[in-house]
Amino acid sequence: MSGSVVAFRSRRKAALLDPAQARERSVLRRVGIAWGLLVLNSLTYYGSILHIPAALGKLITQGALPLAILVALSVNRRVVIRPNVFLCLVTLLALEALVTVVQPQHFGTVYRTVRLFEYVAALWLLTPWWGRRDMLLLRYYLIWLSVALGTVILGLLVVPSYALSEGRLGGVLWDIPATEVAHYAAVVGGLMVVLWLGGMVHGRIALIAALAGVIIIVLSHTRTALVGMVAGLLVAGLSLIVTRARARKFFATAAILGSVGIMTAAGVATAWLARGQNAAELTSLTGRTDFWHLVLTMPRTRFQEIFGFGLSNGSVDGLPIDSNWLVAYLEQGLFAVVVCAIMPLFLLVAAFFQPPGTRRALALFLVTYSLVASFTQVGFAQPTTYLLELTLAASLLVPPAAARLRG
Repeated sequence: MSGSVVAFRSRRKAALLDPAQARERSVLRRVGIAWGLLVLNSLTYYGSILHIPAALGKLITQGALPLAILVALSVNRRVVIRPNVFLCLVTLLALEALVTVVQPQHFGTVYRTVRLFEYVAALWLLTPWWGRRDMLLLRYYLIWLSVALGTVILGLLVVPSYALSEGRLGGVLWDIPATEVAHYAAVVGGLMVVLWLGGMVHGRIALIAALAGVIIIVLSHTRTALVGMVAGLLVAGLSLIVTRARARKFFATAAILGSVGIMTAAGVATAWLARGQNAAELTSLTGRTDFWHLVLTMPRTRFQEIFGFGLSNGSVDGLPIDSNWLVAYLEQGLFAVVVCAIMPLFLLVAAFFQPPGTRRALALFLVTYSLVASFTQVGFAQPTTYLLELTLAASLLVPPAAARLRG
């Protein structure tokens, strides 16, 4: 086909769109870009085989947050927000962080508090697009996570020795830890299965996404992601089992295949779950409980017990804490632990009062996965993809907006 014919057809297609439709498409595209920038902000820069300077890598990730706010303001110039309880709880975490900023231990506390407020502001600016029937934010989230996974797969194909250098699949074009790679794969694969159970995507597409997700999880050797995905699918599927015959057939088939798999491949599965660790390493969750003990035994005043020491990089004595609840307790005290507990509890209660359907099942998958992962991963007490996923769940549980914001 010649270039002139392609250009003609493109102009003809553009001409078929009236100004209102063209503007709406532009608005939705910018909403997707803002959401993608929030995902990019969550990708902490550790390094890359592309030899991107550390300063530039951090500028890209940390600069994505203020850019996301600017893009969101370009489509929400009147700063219209949709009131909701969930983001009020998130805002409480940000406001509580101000208490410890009064007497900061280091500059990082102030900087991280400002960034937390920026993150919350960006989420509020995108609330007019909550409750859309086309699940706009969910679709864009799947797209951006798939892009991140695409860089991991490309790195595996180009330099497999680096991608599997520690026996676990990680990102090398953009250094993404194996745990995060498995997290993205589990969420994308799980959400696609739930969409298929609800009759919203083709079975072939869901099968490819699910198989790819499981393969990536296996290569990354991440047990939390596997357990979280299975638990999320179980809860989401059970919420559809009464209304969807496809869900009933899925569980019947899964039960049969699971029984056969346990009898034939139990040894292989046990070896994979053990990851070559001894009993002591397994009971200590790969040494995590040692770090948690340091957090719990750290001397603190009554004030610090309630409000914490201030936002930090989620470590103690240079060791990563790897637990949403312990990080919340260290940084923002018992107050943050209570708020973090209320956040998923509120979403579960809200889901209970929603009619059975795909939207509720998707929300339940995201909440269940985040809860499982929160015990061994830094979760929704900080600006992470876990907080984005809980926000997505909240957006799926609100009724469709009466009118769409057009900028």
